Amino acid sequence: MKDRPLIDVAPHRDTMCLPPDTTVQQACARMREAGVSAVLVTDDAGRLLGIFTGRDAICRMLAEGHDSAVTTLATVMTAKVEALGPRDRAIDALHLMHDGGFRHVPVIERGRVVALVLRSDFRALERAQIEAEEEIFATLR
Repeated sequence: MKDRPLIDVAPHRDTMCLPPDTTVQQACARMREAGVSAVLVTDDAGRLLGIFTGRDAICRMLAEGHDSAVTTLATVMTAKVEALGPRDRAIDALHLMHDGGFRHVPVIERGRVVALVLRSDFRALERAQIEAEEEIFATLR
């Protein structure tokens, strides 16, 4: 279980990738239509530039008063994105999410996006392992 490759966690779904000049309004409409919680912002070669999530729409757009019809993803995306490779361990991605406080990890191979893993993609046993480790570390502190 703990050595399962990350690519095995990603369900067989299309990962939504959009260019950085896409407006937030366009991105949110596409996200709603596809029923996804995040889009990866990529260049023409498929290289990851950033991520835009539903949280970004609320915390960066609404809270800061941006106009979604003219604001581009490049303006409000998270540019420093933690990513892993398809053969990295799944549990490492879950640790990364837990420690970083986020719910999405892009999977990159040869510099290009191949998948997006969500916290909800993990098995209950993997999530329980993270919680048990957290309790152990809290006791040691």
